[in-house]
Amino acid sequence: MTILPKPPDSPWALCVAPMMDWTDRHCRFFHRLLAPHARLYTEMVVADAAIHGPRERLLGFSPAEHPVALQLGGSDPAKLAQAAGIGVDFGYDEINLNVGCPSDRVQAGRFGACLMKEPTLVAECIAAMQARVSVPVTVKCRLGVDELDAYDDFRAFIDTVATTGCRVFIVHARKAWLKGLDPKQNREIPPLWYDRVYRLKAERPELSVVLNGGLTAIESCDAALRGGLDGVMLGRAAYHTPRLLQALEAQWWGTAAIDDRELLDTLDAYLEQLQLSPRHLGRHLHGYVVGARGAKTWRRALGAGLSPRAAWQQMLELQDTAPS
Repeated sequence: MTILPKPPDSPWALCVAPMMDWTDRHCRFFHRLLAPHARLYTEMVVADAAIHGPRERLLGFSPAEHPVALQLGGSDPAKLAQAAGIGVDFGYDEINLNVGCPSDRVQAGRFGACLMKEPTLVAECIAAMQARVSVPVTVKCRLGVDELDAYDDFRAFIDTVATTGCRVFIVHARKAWLKGLDPKQNREIPPLWYDRVYRLKAERPELSVVLNGGLTAIESCDAALRGGLDGVMLGRAAYHTPRLLQALEAQWWGTAAIDDRELLDTLDAYLEQLQLSPRHLGRHLHGYVVGARGAKTWRRALGAGLSPRAAWQQMLELQDTAPS
């Protein structure tokens, strides 16, 4: 039974968050098999790295990943524009600016969540990128930082950036503490203020507003779309329990889940095509059988470098069952 009265029509209805060290191209390929309608995001790539670094390693991706967005970090409009152009040349469908990461290293580079304090600079960065590329340029931000956490401050930030024509804002519904909390604590300790995200959408209906933060179940994701938001972005829940992506696909679009055998064959073929060790992919697959009998065997086999198909076979042997 479909929870929503009709399938979502927003391109940002279901997004998988950019997560450092997690959402690399191999993880994204796996997530695409589970969720054909999801919008996938890269790990954050610093603008200087996109310009001067090993581009294929940093920016390369499989055509199967579309639609896929490149998230950039930086605060120099010219460099961000150049990096955005490079990203579009690689084929990305969207350029996203990170205005939400609270880590000390990111702050030292004057980007991430600390840019919430500089809305005019963020607007300049967005305008420069928009002038360079024709794909959507979007923003992922927090509700505020430190003592700058009133709703009016948040709305003023959005309004300033929106003067550029930016129309998509992905909002992690927590503020960030720039001092005293590490990134993990900043994902857990500041309270979730979903009401502010809903209020922004009600007051600025022309904007596409996507909710991020604390979403771990179909019900909470469904509530966001029923409440008028344009989408949800899942982070750790998508990574640790990737079958949630399948469940949302089925509930919202009626997509039939890929068969386990087809999934494993596709993943093995992917590794063979790229001539990669299974270890490049294995760590991203741990959560696929979370809670199932034999899950430890699955994780151990993947950690030992077995292919997805071989790891699955070991798990089945433990279960003494056949694939469904």
